[in-house]
Amino acid sequence: MATIFTRIIRGELPGRFLWRDERCVVFLSINPLQPGHSLVVPVDEVDHWVDLDPELVQHLTGVAQHVARAQQAAFSPEKVGLMIAGLEVPHVHLHVVPIRGVHDLDFANADTDPDPADLDRAAATLRDALRAAGHAEVAGD
Repeated sequence: MATIFTRIIRGELPGRFLWRDERCVVFLSINPLQPGHSLVVPVDEVDHWVDLDPELVQHLTGVAQHVARAQQAAFSPEKVGLMIAGLEVPHVHLHVVPIRGVHDLDFANADTDPDPADLDRAAATLRDALRAAGHAEVAGD
């Protein structure tokens, strides 16, 4: 059975996409830790990041860097955190989160009922920042 992320990638479930290429996608978290919290997800279903091909790990982290730079431009956080937890969904995903401190990476602080308009604004802002940086892989609108 397909993971929830595969269903989002296929368009069976909605997602606020920021990036799409042949190897991965990026979309906003529906339970953001901070505005702009994004997930970098490989197209192929792999449960644990240690099982990824090293070249795919390199690609995913490179995309995460592009997203982080867009988050820096869009939201001016103190830092951008990168986390691979993998407990919620059995499909590798990298959390890229604009942060002020380590407490911003605590899932106990996730917004479980974000305003859809806020998510739409964050997605549009990040797409604009990615486009401004010259990335043709920007997805959604």
